[in-house]
Amino acid sequence: MALSSETHGSVPVPAPKRELVSVVIPARDDAVLLDRCLRALAQQTVAPAEVIVVDNASEDTTAAVAAFHGARVLVEPTVGIWAAAATGYDAAEAPVIARLDADSLPRPDWVEQITEAMAQRPEAAAVTGWGRFVDLPRLIGIPAAAVYLGAYYALGYAASARAPLWGSNMAIRRSVWREVRGRVHRTEREVHDDMDLALALGPHHIVATVPRIVVGVSARSLRGMAQLGRRFHRALRTLSLNWSRVPPWKRWALRFGWGVRHAPH
Repeated sequence: MALSSETHGSVPVPAPKRELVSVVIPARDDAVLLDRCLRALAQQTVAPAEVIVVDNASEDTTAAVAAFHGARVLVEPTVGIWAAAATGYDAAEAPVIARLDADSLPRPDWVEQITEAMAQRPEAAAVTGWGRFVDLPRLIGIPAAAVYLGAYYALGYAASARAPLWGSNMAIRRSVWREVRGRVHRTEREVHDDMDLALALGPHHIVATVPRIVVGVSARSLRGMAQLGRRFHRALRTLSLNWSRVPPWKRWALRFGWGVRHAPH
């Protein structure tokens, strides 16, 4: 058994047990960026137990690229990132389910950092990390990522009464996914799946934000008013669906135990 450097007297303290990780990547017509993502996963300091690519009705070579890299390829014919992601989560076999998007570029220690973060935070249902825009000049990409993700995390916290999840770089315990998967809106195309999952967790589940878990991502989500408008519409739709069940003020009341004894849902 691996031992930490911390001791109580002369008795060494066992290091937290690190669990195996299934990596899930939903992808639709994204063969080129998926190839880059899978090459990065092949260089991890700690190998994942499995890599699952969910081909979401692609018309390009997405499935072939995934198979070439040895990924477990699933097909989800219902178009929508939530449908594809949920199919992957349902099929994952390891105790921790990590999530990337096809355009994610994980650092070599990405899986290692996830296993360490989960082991050090046994109370956490999920962890989420930080990102950088790899296709923008460094002087622009770093502050752009800070503004984009900073705003997302701040608004997500206000909406859900604790830290949100970012789908390009997150992990959730398989046991927690199986507990909450009946609450998510997996058949809805016009929602943000990561935000929806975070809201489904409820305020009593802990999500840890761990900045050292870093991936590079494409800045394509920021390009064009139409794209930004669509993302805003999806955010409103996601909030509307979840707030109709548990409004934000009740989530905060539950978080602090103000007159409510049980968690939502």
